[in-house]
Amino acid sequence: MGKTAKKFYAVLRGRRPGIYDAWSGPGGAQEQVEAFPGALYKGFATREDACEYAESSGFRSLPDYTRGERTGGTEPRAGEERSVPAPESGIVIYADGGSINNPGPGGYGVVILENGSRRELSGGYRCTTNNRMELMACIEGLKSLGEGPVRSVTIYTDSRYVAEGINKGWARRWRNNSWMRDAKHRAENIDLWSVLLDLCDRYRPRFVWLKGHSGIRENERCDFLAKQAAKKPDLPPDLAYEKGETALTQPSLF
Repeated sequence: MGKTAKKFYAVLRGRRPGIYDAWSGPGGAQEQVEAFPGALYKGFATREDACEYAESSGFRSLPDYTRGERTGGTEPRAGEERSVPAPESGIVIYADGGSINNPGPGGYGVVILENGSRRELSGGYRCTTNNRMELMACIEGLKSLGEGPVRSVTIYTDSRYVAEGINKGWARRWRNNSWMRDAKHRAENIDLWSVLLDLCDRYRPRFVWLKGHSGIRENERCDFLAKQAAKKPDLPPDLAYEKGETALTQPSLF
């Protein structure tokens, strides 16, 4: 017999202890325990088992972040939208981008949640790529924070290219290796990666990958903003892309 799927998670020690029915995605159990010193958690097949484990371990009345009888995963019910509130001590940035026909007209959208307020940013170019717009969304979100001191920053992106490029250290490794991916291949979009890494060195954001089109309100809004921006008339050129200069770095922002 196969192993029983883990659908509920009891997080006893983590960023936000509680009972969860989603492992990955914003607000899921993984986000609470990943890189958290001394994290204590366990997965179960049922919500009842997760609650019983918490109580038997001395953690009574843990907050319940499940959705009633919903049985895990990161997919919402039909027509359901989800939102992840901005933490009291930090800033949340949702970023998305894409291009029509890739390459083609492209745009980016950004939603910034801070101190109970909400800001939106968007922009587009007449010919660009999906990956460049995903990078640009993160860049514009961080640039909007200004030069003053900021609290912790979390960026949600549905681009594995961006999230893994930062979280797995690929982009920094490329930079340290004169922007070579290996002995024969140069990295792509160096101009934007260079700027994003400069911003990361300043703001120290945490990147979290989320699944696109999964009912998360702010991510869906970013997608809408990006598509609307890509459809606008008289878009400016993405000069580096059109001139074939994406393998050249730009001056540091700071």
